[in-house]
Parts: sequence; structure tokens; C-alpha cells
Amino acid sequence: MRDWNGQHVLIIGAARQGQALARYLAGKGARIRLNDQRTETELTTDLASLRKLGIKFALGGHPLELLDGADLVCLSGGVPLTLPLVVEAVRRGLPLSNDSELFMEAVPCQVIGITGSAGKTTTTTLVGCIAAKGLPGYRHLWVGGNIGLPLIDQVDKMKPADLVVLELSSFQLEQMTLSPWIAAILNITPNHLDRHANMTAYAAAKAQILLHQDQGGTAVLNREDAGSWEWASQVRGRLVSFGLHRPPPGQTGTYIEAGRLALQIGERQVNLMPQSVIRLRGEHNLVNVLAACAIAHAAGLPEDSMAAGIDGFEGVAHRLEFVREWHGAAWYNDSIATAPERSMAAIRSFSEQLILLAGGRDKNLPWADFAKLVHQRVDHLVLFGEAADKIMSAVGTARPGQHPFSVTLCATLREAVQAAANIVQPGDVVLLSPGGTSFDEFRDFEERGEYFQKWVKELT
Repeated sequence: MRDWNGQHVLIIGAARQGQALARYLAGKGARIRLNDQRTETELTTDLASLRKLGIKFALGGHPLELLDGADLVCLSGGVPLTLPLVVEAVRRGLPLSNDSELFMEAVPCQVIGITGSAGKTTTTTLVGCIAAKGLPGYRHLWVGGNIGLPLIDQVDKMKPADLVVLELSSFQLEQMTLSPWIAAILNITPNHLDRHANMTAYAAAKAQILLHQDQGGTAVLNREDAGSWEWASQVRGRLVSFGLHRPPPGQTGTYIEAGRLALQIGERQVNLMPQSVIRLRGEHNLVNVLAACAIAHAAGLPEDSMAAGIDGFEGVAHRLEFVREWHGAAWYNDSIATAPERSMAAIRSFSEQLILLAGGRDKNLPWADFAKLVHQRVDHLVLFGEAADKIMSAVGTARPGQHPFSVTLCATLREAVQAAANIVQPGDVVLLSPGGTSFDEFRDFEERGEYFQKWVKELT
């Protein structure tokens, strides 16, 4: 265990991850300076409670003199390596880390780590549901990381017999030099190219989750996703796979056959549950369930706990979340879709006439495939936010008799909700699935989804 007493640690980013890490390290005797470009009035943080722990703040910018006397620099998820303060830290030879790396150093129990360009929140939640049904009573379950609350300031409460299910983003994995006991890569498709230099750099960050495993670890990969499966050759321990179709003979993995979810273990096939148990819409969610079952098997959870954990699960907040029926139409909140690929998965989940609300802030991602699907499946497209013009350029204007039958440009999400309300007809589905981040207008995708629900519920 590292001795933090008297260590000077600079934490860049005062959101949830930064605060949790600051509390943990301050409790270990480290001297903490928490830095953020936002001013005190712009932060919603309870700074007084942190100051009581001896934590000092440097707000409103990132001056280079913050590095003077620092022993370690820790980056929160939203902090790019290109930030001048980080570049200068590297030039001075200061070590970089983050809350996830330090958590992995300190955690006393087994950890399941889950990453991917899409589906990781749903899959992490599903694995948590399965583990809650399958763990013996003496074992405590912890679910967190990029989902919910960071777990670094809870690590001292964990016992060796416990189990952690940890969602990890590419931002968190970028600094990782330790891999969890079970490491799952669900898929790798274009995402966060506003942060990562290119797809190669993005994929390399994701791969950190399994590259530091030894022969005692297990990797769980999607055999039907090229971005995930390309790392199969790098697996040092056991490999478990998942996909819609049966794996090759002798391989261990989950699949669908004759309307049932099944698990192949070598030459043996195990029926897990009927597909009808799954209440989530869309093929992408079926793949998420298969991934969760593969991970649960890798963790040694009982097979009957898989069906028990999945039965009744209706999804996570802001992911294809039903809001209400209004004017004879069903309104859905998919604010968590912050990349075009995720919006495409949502579009494919519906067969009804579709009004799509898309936009937000672009992440330097391609929109061509999104545009192609819009021309096939979307009846009315309502664009909002900073990315509206870029999406409009990809989709083009409406053409008589062709999908989309109308394209509407709006400055804000609230205007987009009203525009959809003016178009909607009984039997339609109105879907917020932005494809862009929320940061042009909101704090995060959760706040965006909450406001969307509020404005939809206010329709009269």
C-alpha cells in the first residue's frame, strides 16, 4: 500500500471523480490541491465540506505554477492530455494518474472491469443485477466507476471477499497500468475523437483494460465486433466471448439459438433463459444481455442467477427510457446516446413512424452512416444545438416523398421538443437520441435527459 502521508497531489477537475479522489487522499494524509477552470460560483460542489478536510482549491484557470512542489498529478475524466498544464507536468517528469488507477492499486477484492464505445452502462448494471442474485450473502457487491459514483473514496470499506463491478471509460483507461481480474471490451466504434487523436489512439486506450492482465485473468470480448475481437490475440489468460451466433467449436461464449440465450462451455451447451425474458428494446440490448451473461460466467456466478437478474430489468435512466404518451404518441428519452452509432442503435429499436431529435455538441465523429439510416427510417428529423448544421450537411434537406419528410433546425433542445409537439401524430414515436454530447447546453447527458422529460411532461 502506497504511503500518502505528506505527499503533494494536484488533482485537475473538481467534478465527481476529482472530489472523490480528493476525499480519499486527504484521508490518507496527502496534501491536496483541487484545480478546475470553473470559478467557485460556477461549481455546484459543496466546497466547504472539502475545505474542512484540508483540501485547497485553485479555481478559474490552470496556471503552470500549480505544478511547483507537486509529487503527483491526477486527471479527472474530462481533462485532455493536451491541456498545457498536463503537457508541462509531463515535461517536468511528474507522474500522472487518476482515480481509477489508484483504486486498482488499493482495492482488496476481485474487480470486473467493463468498457466499450456503447452499452457499457447497461451491461455494467445488468452484471450488478446478476451478481446481486448470485453472490453468497457474506460477499458485498459494489457497482460504480464511470457509472453512478466513483468508488475510490469507498475502497477502505471493501473486504477481500467482496466483488466490484466497474464501468471504465477511455478517459479513465488512458492512465491505467493495472488491469482488473475480468476485463470486458464490449465494442470499439468511433467515439470521443474530439479527445483522442484518432481511432488508433482511442482503441489503444480501451485496450489498457486487458493488456496488464496475467494468466489468472479473464478477458470477455465481442467476437462479432472487429474493434473488440482484434484484441483476442493479446489475451494472456482465459478468453470468454459473446455474440448473436454460436461461437466456434471448443470456444466458451454466449449466443442466441431457437429463441433462447445459451452458453457454450467447450463442447457443452447450457440453456440460460428464453429470449422473451428480456424487456429491453433493440438488438444492441440483446447483445448487452449476452455480454452480461458472458461476464457473469467468467466471474463464476451461478447460471440461474443470470435469468433472475435479467428478468424484470427495464433499462437504465436516459437509455431508451419511456417518458409518457402525449397526443397519441410515445415519447422516449435516449439522452445517453452521445455518438451517432448510439443514435443509430436507438433508431433501429423502433418500427413505428419516428420523429427523431438529434444534435448537441459534436465529438468530431462521422455522420454519414447516421444520415443514411435517417433516410431509411426517420419520418421527421428535428435538429438542435451546436451540431445541428453539421448533421444537416450530412443528411441534406427534405425531399418530397422521401425520408425524412421534414427537417427542422432549432437552437435549443426546448425548442426541439416544441417543434416535435407541432409535428406529432397518433401512433408516432418521438425519440430524443442526440448523437452529440450535452455540453453546449447542459452539465451532462443526465441533466439534458431530465430537462427533456420535464418539458415533455409539461406539454398540454
